[in-house]
Parts: sequence; structure tokens; C-alpha cells
Amino acid sequence: MKIFDTITKYGHEQIVLCHDETTNLRAVIAIHNTILGPALGGCRMWPFESEEEAIFDAMRLSRGMTYKNAAAGLNLGGGKAVIIGDPNKDKSEALFRAFGRFVQSVGGRYITAEDVGTSVEDMEQIKMETNFVAGLPVEFGGSGDPSPFTALGVFEGIKASVKYRLKRDNLKEIKVAVQGAGHVGYSLCEMLQEAGAELIISDIFEDKVDRVVSDFGAKGVAGNEIYEVDAEVFAPCALGAIVNDDTIKRMKFSIIAGGANNQLLDETVHGKKLKEKNILYAPDYLINAGGVTNVFFEVINEYSSDRVTKKVKNIYNILMEVYRISDSENITTVEAAAHLAEKRLNLIRNVHQNYLRK
Repeated sequence: MKIFDTITKYGHEQIVLCHDETTNLRAVIAIHNTILGPALGGCRMWPFESEEEAIFDAMRLSRGMTYKNAAAGLNLGGGKAVIIGDPNKDKSEALFRAFGRFVQSVGGRYITAEDVGTSVEDMEQIKMETNFVAGLPVEFGGSGDPSPFTALGVFEGIKASVKYRLKRDNLKEIKVAVQGAGHVGYSLCEMLQEAGAELIISDIFEDKVDRVVSDFGAKGVAGNEIYEVDAEVFAPCALGAIVNDDTIKRMKFSIIAGGANNQLLDETVHGKKLKEKNILYAPDYLINAGGVTNVFFEVINEYSSDRVTKKVKNIYNILMEVYRISDSENITTVEAAAHLAEKRLNLIRNVHQNYLRK
């Protein structure tokens, strides 16, 4: 990897390589953009096969956080961190405290949080060395589990999508196929059932499927069968890259609107294929922004569940605008969401530049 060429290509402001000999910490902090505010993004821990892979993953994810926060109307920039290591074997208090000192060293330009391979307990250890960490438990002065707000954002996104594509003002008797019955998926199913939707559920863990079937009267299906079920809405709330050449061929849905990250294997290619097939796609980083919205109010020390709820419910209006842009400009919803984010970033960038000229 030609690191400076890659930084230029993706528009990053700063890449921090972190190494601590005592704990064998090897980590990357990628700060993509701070025009709107400090760069917020989780810290994931993963046994990357190479250092280049770890750097690229941090850069890709941090860029996504810039667009996510901008499109969601949050005053936050985009950042991400990765720690190279096996989360099942390599964790220690010393390692996370060492990482916390590197977070502290960038002076608030990056705020870390929980992500794949890290936990709330890990964030508590990081906080021993820095205040620039969010998503903490309530007893630590944090905002607690963000998954109910992620689910609320997805629920509002499904309502917006149904209104735009199916011209329906409610979800009664709308069939929704939910993939993944974890924290977000389960909460979403609860909201959908209360709204009168008919549920179809799948998960790699049979006990989670059984719970949703028992609690909400859902129909359980096995694994890959979810892509072929007869439903108006598909709500992926588990793995990424599940919208690809193979699955798109099998889909009969009118709408894809779910909480999973990186749902499209290739945003450009598969965004276009969904448009060609007339499947309305709710860009994942927008519809699942409820969690980061919850963390945002924690970061600015103005947290209340009512304020978070009001902001998260606005995902409905943002998605409606994305759909209108997509149709009026004949572009994919992925491109429309990016245009919306870039418009806000450029507006604030121009304000900064005009101020500096004075």
C-alpha cells in the first residue's frame, strides 16, 4: 500500500499507527474528516492477515462514518480504530489502557467506542487513560446500550420506505423478513409486531429464532431461505455483504431496509442492480444511525432519551429526501445519500474557508 496515495484518494486527514512494545499493541486510528466535529467511530479488534489490511479497513470504515454522521445531521466527523489481534485470546487491561493513551494523544480529534471484537468492559478500561471514549454504561456516566435506538431508526426507515414505495401509511399486514435476531433484530421485531406487521425471521442460532417465533408470532425460516421468502420488506440485521449477485437474483422484495452494516457487497455495482430490479434500498449507514445518534448526545453531555428519540425519528424524513433525490436525478439511493452528506460537508467547509479569508 502506498499510504499517502491512499490517504489522498480517500480524503483522510490523519492516520495514526500505534505500537506499544510491553503489551504488543498494534493499532491504527484513522481520522477521515473533522469538518463537522470530532471524529467518532468504534474500535474493532480483529486478527487481520496483514498490517495493510488493518490500515485499509480503518480507512474504509472511518470514511463511512463521515458520511453516516453527516447524512444523519450529527455534528460529528468520521473516524475509526482497529486493533490487530484475536479478541478471544489477546485482550488485556494493559493493552486497552495503552490504546487509551494513544487516543488521548490525538487531543480529542478522535472519540472511540465499542465495535466488532470489543465490549463495554473494554471501553471502561480505555477510559482509565482518556475521556475521549463513548458508549459507556449508565453507571459510568454513559448512555447505555444503543441497540434499541438503532432498532428505532430502522423501524422509522421501514415506515418511510413503505410510504414511499408502497404508498402505505402504516405497516398493518405488511410482511417483513428480518435476518438476525440479536439485540437490534429482536427490538425491531417487537416494534414491527406492535405496528401490525407480519414477521418472518431467520438467524444462525436456532434458539434466537424460537424466541422471536414465541414472543411475536413470527414464522421462522432456515438460513438462506430468507432471501426467497414472499415479503414486501427485507430487513437485514446481521451480517454484511449479503446483498450480492447471488442473493439479488433470488429476491422478490420491494424494499430492503435493515440495520446491518455494509449490506451491499459492492455499493456501486449492487446499488445499480437493485435499482434496475426496482428494489428500494435504504442506505445502511443512514437507516442504522440510531445508535450513533444515541452516542452523540452522550458525547456533547446533553443526553436524554427524549432528545435521542426525537432525533432518531427524523431518519424517516432524511430517507424520504434521499428517495426523492434518487428518483429526480435518476441515481441510486446510495449515490443520493452520499450527495446529501457531501452537500452538508461542503456547506460547512465553505463557511470555514470564508471565515479564514477574513
